[in-house]
Amino acid sequence: MKKILISVFILGVMAFIAYEALIFYDNEFIYGRMWETPAVRPHEEPLLVMEKGVVPFAGGEMIYRVQKAKNLNSPLKMGDPETIKLGREVYFTFCAMCHGKNHDGNATVGQSFKPLPTDLRNAKVLAKSNGELFKVISYGTPQGTRPALATTVDVLDRWRVIAYIKSLEPHKPVMQPHKKEMRPPKKEQPKHGHSPGTKEHKD
Repeated sequence: MKKILISVFILGVMAFIAYEALIFYDNEFIYGRMWETPAVRPHEEPLLVMEKGVVPFAGGEMIYRVQKAKNLNSPLKMGDPETIKLGREVYFTFCAMCHGKNHDGNATVGQSFKPLPTDLRNAKVLAKSNGELFKVISYGTPQGTRPALATTVDVLDRWRVIAYIKSLEPHKPVMQPHKKEMRPPKKEQPKHGHSPGTKEHKD
């Protein structure tokens, strides 16, 4: 019995020493276990004051949103080769997955849309003003058939991609040759009211 009590005592001392060592390790060493996370209470420190001029009160995206398409003009030279080159890069970054690498509306993502994406080489598309294209690219269509990219594509990049679209050659639809309608040959009509295959009777 005495041996058992001594063994229990020794085990208790060892457990106590191990516990104290673990607590010391947690509290005193930077590599301690993260058994208690620091609590961060709201407004423990004064809120930062925004510098003057950081938050816009005028201008920005809202100018383009409220303007009519006919009043929107590009700040860039739309026919400039460098602008068109940059617009091509924007197109293949944000537009090609829907409108296709050939600008014909045949691309993987676009096939899930209804109606399908527009062929950008279409004469109707190329005839639209820069402002009209900017509105559609930025804010989509009222029917929701085209996603808005105002929060995705920078303003100047939208003008650049319009310059690129305007530089495309119009698509000329291939005319299918006209096929003549095949009609069955006309049957020869019997003369004098006689049925075919009967001989005329003479008195």
